[in-house]
Amino acid sequence: MGGCFSKPKPVEVKVELSLLDKEKEMDGLSPNGKASPFADCRPNGALGHGSDDDSTQLPLYHKPRDYVEASVCHVKDLENGQMREVDLGSGRALLIKEHGEFSAMAHKCPHYGAPLVKGVLSKGHVRCPWHGACFNIATGDIEDFPGLDSLPTFQVRVEKDKVIIRANKQALQSQKRSKPMARCSAVINSSTGFSHVLIIGSGPAALVCAETLRQEGFTDRIVMCTMDRHPPYDRPKLSKSLESTAEQLRLRSMEFLQDHDIELFTEKEVVAIDVKTRSVTFEDGLRMEYRKLFIATGSKPKPMTYKGKDVRNVFHLQTPEDANSVARLANNKNAVIVGTSFVGMEVAAALTDKAHSVSVIGIETVPFKKALGEKVGKAIMKLFEVNRVKFYMLNELSEMIGHHGQLKEVVLKSGKVLRADVCVIGAGSVPATGFLKQSGIHMDSKGFITVNKMMQTNADGVFAGGDVVIFPFPPRNNKKVNIPHWQMAHVHGRVAALSMMGRATEIKTVPYFWSAMFGKTIRYAGYGDGFDDVIIQGDLDELRFVAFYTRSEEVVAVASMNYDPIVSRVAEVLGSGKTIKKRDVEMLARLGKTGDISWLIDKGSQ
Repeated sequence: MGGCFSKPKPVEVKVELSLLDKEKEMDGLSPNGKASPFADCRPNGALGHGSDDDSTQLPLYHKPRDYVEASVCHVKDLENGQMREVDLGSGRALLIKEHGEFSAMAHKCPHYGAPLVKGVLSKGHVRCPWHGACFNIATGDIEDFPGLDSLPTFQVRVEKDKVIIRANKQALQSQKRSKPMARCSAVINSSTGFSHVLIIGSGPAALVCAETLRQEGFTDRIVMCTMDRHPPYDRPKLSKSLESTAEQLRLRSMEFLQDHDIELFTEKEVVAIDVKTRSVTFEDGLRMEYRKLFIATGSKPKPMTYKGKDVRNVFHLQTPEDANSVARLANNKNAVIVGTSFVGMEVAAALTDKAHSVSVIGIETVPFKKALGEKVGKAIMKLFEVNRVKFYMLNELSEMIGHHGQLKEVVLKSGKVLRADVCVIGAGSVPATGFLKQSGIHMDSKGFITVNKMMQTNADGVFAGGDVVIFPFPPRNNKKVNIPHWQMAHVHGRVAALSMMGRATEIKTVPYFWSAMFGKTIRYAGYGDGFDDVIIQGDLDELRFVAFYTRSEEVVAVASMNYDPIVSRVAEVLGSGKTIKKRDVEMLARLGKTGDISWLIDKGSQ
């Protein structure tokens, strides 16, 4: 097997450490490679990022003690296409060999800390094995999401057949860096009712849009407003880590935003937009004009009809405070989850070691049937049942019954009554676009904002992204789709920012999402909506499998558990514009080569 499935030959690595006695001339050290130009799109379809020389990627230190050098291996220890994690004494780095050239950078993905050595190396970038983020091996720049930060890179040279890495010790410890950003050049009073760019929302689409503008040299005012009371935080973790605080989930601090002149207005609800006067009105009466507007308000809970909506201890899990309350109230009590969405199921899993009982109500035969298929859904359902979660499928909520206002029972439409001290409703969502009804901004019948490939709406100067939009998706012949993934929202934010600056960039990425339950993670890449068959490789009972979702004769998506980095490898193939044929995957299954698609890297059709 080749690529990321190749195992480096076992060798004894002798590490020789030496702090420099004097600063070496920068020009005398071999660089990692040439930075790609700004507008370049990587072969995998990831968005190209502007690159900076070493002097702007990290603070330059001129003291020898700030650097460490280490001889990490023999020049022949790595073959082309291989990676190795190496120890420099003051920290670890990822050593890469591609096309006969060595390069080195931080070894952990800055998103969640995944070991990049277990990822996929292809065509000048490394793709994270956990969530699919891509990093340029020459510059360390993030080229595809999720995540906000890039990687520090280190200088490599070869002397007497030894590969030597020279690295800044601070960079080795931090394992991440933020791209340089411009500052606002205008003198702005925070009460001024005008912003050159006004962003509604504070999720990944909003944050990436603001940061991309600054990274690309935008020096006018940026205001980001949100109904949340907190700075941007990692919302997918709410349902996985119920006891985490807003500070623990924080993506960027207020200090970071202030340092880069990104103004954040919290607890601000927009009630109307006037596209003719280019103005936004808030619930508190504030009115703000804009030159460019980006709408990234995300989704809100899907309305449900049931009796007893005034009963307390019923949550939709929208904030860290909601999650904390659920964890506290469920302690040794009875918890009921309404809905088998990923959020609902993650909450159920998180509560099993806290609650006295956990019950799940679902309208389908098995969880995740529409997204992952019946066979995978059944396998995951068994995992929950083993962990004493009780399911009430093909059922719906009828009534919440309380005592002195506190939840005590949940009644199903079948007549079944469940004891309940706390209830979480995870029955799906709808776009948070109600405030746009009189705006003239085009929406479809479900309330999704219609945008073009540059994330532009029909209104001049108005852009939108994230869960609220339907957008042209190239792999489906530019059919307009809604893909409410955390990763996709990042991409939308970047494309919108570049479009605002007149640097039109189309969406070129492979959708990627994940879900964690009981210490196991489902990874998924592609767009499987409307799949007509599922080819399973591996063992569903052992939850070690790969599921290929096909539509007609092509693979359109893949999901896996305990088979890293198969999903990232498939994302690499699909992102490069190649096609994976159903017949090839079926042949692979007959040969018993579960998870081995390395041959597709070269064989895939264009």
